[in-house]
Amino acid sequence: MEQPQYQRILQDPNFQELVSKRQRFAWTLSIIMLGMYLAFILLIAFAPGWLGTPLTEGSSITRGIPIGVGLILASFLLTGIYVFRANGEFDELNKKIINGVQS
Repeated sequence: MEQPQYQRILQDPNFQELVSKRQRFAWTLSIIMLGMYLAFILLIAFAPGWLGTPLTEGSSITRGIPIGVGLILASFLLTGIYVFRANGEFDELNKKIINGVQS
């Protein structure tokens, strides 16, 4: 009797490689983002005066504003990096898995 498709997929080395690479990459990006957020929160907790210092004399924009905006932009950038890799390398592995199951 033939194995169900999901069993063949689970045993496929390409599937195991895909899961491994995708998890490792997602965790790496998550750790980077969490580290940046943690650093920002620690700055807020331990150096609020430094963050509250205006960028220039008489300015209402403090150091914390561009750092916060940079943090948000960094999250978009990391998401873009993940999508770029997912649409390239991860999609190729996915196609190999589908072709292997269909044949």
